[in-house]
Amino acid sequence: MENSFSEILKDFLIENNLMQVEFAKKIGVKQSQVSEWLKGKAKPGYDILKSMALAFNVSADYFLGITDNY
Repeated sequence: MENSFSEILKDFLIENNLMQVEFAKKIGVKQSQVSEWLKGKAKPGYDILKSMALAFNVSADYFLGITDNY
């Protein structure tokens, strides 16, 4: 079964021992935006997804659920 973006992000934060505020600061968004993503109420756009991949040296494919590996 394919994981939703919110599940992928939640797992990423847990596995990397990151708080929402730390993650948000590193990618240049507000913590409230990360909270919306985790609740499944919103998803990041292209520019933010790119920032996430670059900031954490993780393939965008991971955050998109295409691959299980960072």
